[in-house]
Amino acid sequence: MTPPDAAGDALSDTVAALTTDDLEPAQRRRLLGRVVAELRARGVADLFRPRAALRWVADALGDIAPHVPVRDLATLRRHYPGLDRDALAERLIRNAARATASIGAAGGGVAAIEWVATPTLLSAPVLLAAETVAVVAIEVKLIGELHEVYRQPVAATGAQRAVALLQAWSQRRGITPLAPGAGMAAVLGTAARKELRDRLLRRFGRNLTTLGPLLTGAAVAGWLNRRATRVVGEHVRRDLAGREPAGPAELTAG
Repeated sequence: MTPPDAAGDALSDTVAALTTDDLEPAQRRRLLGRVVAELRARGVADLFRPRAALRWVADALGDIAPHVPVRDLATLRRHYPGLDRDALAERLIRNAARATASIGAAGGGVAAIEWVATPTLLSAPVLLAAETVAVVAIEVKLIGELHEVYRQPVAATGAQRAVALLQAWSQRRGITPLAPGAGMAAVLGTAARKELRDRLLRRFGRNLTTLGPLLTGAAVAGWLNRRATRVVGEHVRRDLAGREPAGPAELTAG
């Protein structure tokens, strides 16, 4: 039996790989299938109870978020040379929207396979959880990188940074600076946890479209994911741009 820590590391590594911009569709489908397998190995009983399922997904995201690779500004400049600040932000939003759209399409492909296999009733909730976790991870990465673009990098690291990014995701806005030494419990209190669960509930419900009839489900899920990710990115982008001191938009070196 795989030790819990090793299983958690494997899931985090797989989801982190899914956040890459330029994956081929077949590779993204394989990675999503691996997430499904890793989630299934953890047991699916809780995923049949909506409240328990949301807690489970939120806990999984809490474990995964510290491992989501957020590129710093210097790395982003190397990957996308010649773009000014706003053009770079737009490129990141576009790429993230394409990635989540492909997650919806990949989920539809996995669903098409699972629905003709047994036991299908066990496959459905795990697939929904896998797609939700993958899509949120991509959007969390986008939020972190938009902070880099607008010169407001997340100062916290590890679990504290993960909590801040998840809270920003649930609120559709930039991160509120963390008080020095604030722990996870202090940062993500009861109200913030409820807000995160409510936002996850809406995303979890939207991902039900993945289970539509074969390619129809994949097409609709991809379109909805793309639109939702653009909304997240634009909201955070506007919030960060509004906080930035007046000055040139270009990303100057140094």
